[in-house]
Amino acid sequence: MLLRYKKSLEKIAMGLLSFMPGEKDVKKLKETITRYETDDQSQLYLWKTGEDYIGLVGVELDGDRVTVCHLSVNPSHRGEGVGKEMVSKLAAIMPGKTIVPTEATRPFLEKCQEIIEGGADRQ
Repeated sequence: MLLRYKKSLEKIAMGLLSFMPGEKDVKKLKETITRYETDDQSQLYLWKTGEDYIGLVGVELDGDRVTVCHLSVNPSHRGEGVGKEMVSKLAAIMPGKTIVPTEATRPFLEKCQEIIEGGADRQ
């Protein structure tokens, strides 16, 4: 289940963000979280299964474009399709929007191109 970030999940979100390249430093992690908390154009979502938060996707909104800036899955859950499920749900909650990657998220999003193009049809 893809849920919008809230302040009470800050430590969990920082832990998941730390799996992203370039997000290892605590100061950088805090800056990233602050941006998602304060910038209306930046949105952070966490993926929850059962009682555990195991994934995260962070986006920047710009008109009809949704740029996926962060995409992370707990290493113990990788290879289970969690990342693709997050992208599918993101496409479903942002119908009519074009989902684009950053350099960091491009390799994974290229694997999800069919899901992105299918968007809301795959909910």
